[in-house]
Amino acid sequence: MPEQHTSRVRWFLVAWIFVLSAVSYLDRVNISIAGTSIAAEFRLTNVQLGTVFMAFLVGYAIFQTAGGWLADRYGPRRTLTVAVLWWGVFTALTAFVSPRLTSALSVLIAVRFLLGAGEAIMFPASNKLVSRWIPPQEQGIANGLVFAGVGAGACVTPVLVAYVMIHYGWRWSFWVTAILGFLAGFVWYLLARDTPEEHPLVIPAELAYIRGDANKSSASAPAAALAKTEKVSWRIILASRAVWAITLAYFSYGYIAWIFFAWFFTYLKQVRELDLKTSAYYTTLPFAAMAICSILGGAISDTLVRHFGARFGRCSIAIFGLALTAVFLVLGARAENARIASIVLAGGAGALYLSQSSFWAVTAGISRGSSGSVSGFMNFGNQLGGILTAQLTPIIALHWKWTAPFYVAAVFALLGAVMWFFVDPTRTLRATSP
Repeated sequence: MPEQHTSRVRWFLVAWIFVLSAVSYLDRVNISIAGTSIAAEFRLTNVQLGTVFMAFLVGYAIFQTAGGWLADRYGPRRTLTVAVLWWGVFTALTAFVSPRLTSALSVLIAVRFLLGAGEAIMFPASNKLVSRWIPPQEQGIANGLVFAGVGAGACVTPVLVAYVMIHYGWRWSFWVTAILGFLAGFVWYLLARDTPEEHPLVIPAELAYIRGDANKSSASAPAAALAKTEKVSWRIILASRAVWAITLAYFSYGYIAWIFFAWFFTYLKQVRELDLKTSAYYTTLPFAAMAICSILGGAISDTLVRHFGARFGRCSIAIFGLALTAVFLVLGARAENARIASIVLAGGAGALYLSQSSFWAVTAGISRGSSGSVSGFMNFGNQLGGILTAQLTPIIALHWKWTAPFYVAAVFALLGAVMWFFVDPTRTLRATSP
């Protein structure tokens, strides 16, 4: 355990990553709430609106690996600062697109694509920070806090955006979230550093705890510190069974998550026939569950790691969470009452996020000095799943009604659970030879 009077700078930085995570989801989920108004103004069908949603995800997916490489090369401080400014600009530009423009739909798609490209840096860079600042035994709860920001941002979005839309119109909702992003990015640049050694507020006791010096001999401590900076070649990354298994599992995860991010508000409004305010209220439930269960899953995972080892601690909670997600999705889709369906489906979103921290803790742990690249590749798989659901969900619903998309998502949840049996967090990727 850390000394009683040690500094806690690492947790302040994790807390601000939570803020950036929340803002990133404000900027990406706002369009799902404003989507019905945008569709009416631009005269879009649900399938065309799905293409707009998908444009963000395509940009987000394509630049995941590049974002991870940038974080490995330039550090999380600079890369995240540039990323936040980038996505703030393109969030604001979304509101400037006019339906009177020639090829207005194409312009809207291009803006959302570029927004996704900027946001792609967010979580690979945050994982780079976690791998450098957080000792392995705390990485579950740290990643749980980071991704609780996803739930918090997505939870605040429906209420905030609906309020702004009602009083000022949908365009102002984009400008407000862009301003929040600029402010959060400015604070991050002032207060963050890439490594604990660089931060003026980190005292020797905290630095020793982060390095694990208290639990290592003086001879082994430098070797452990070196392991965190050793790079892993892409040949080794792409040859790893664990990397492919966790990426496929995260593909399934992304397919499920983006039903909530992209379509849940529309589902409640159009299918369950709730009004704007009620739909916005019930849309917050899955995201509140995500925030709570992200932290809970990380804490449980860390506890299991301490008592039963890394493989059981990281993998068991992921398998349990994904399997439980499948159960909730099926039961929620079959519920007759709209409010009961909303609550049960929210349980599915929460169960999904029990597994969230395991994905990022494992990639931080096995990847040595290439945590940005490895987690970026994993998150590329996640976004491919999101792209698929953004486009496929309205098509499935059109042909087989709205229960079918949730059944398909349940199948993906079980597939993701199976993939975790092929992941071993104790086997670190071999570093590139000098």
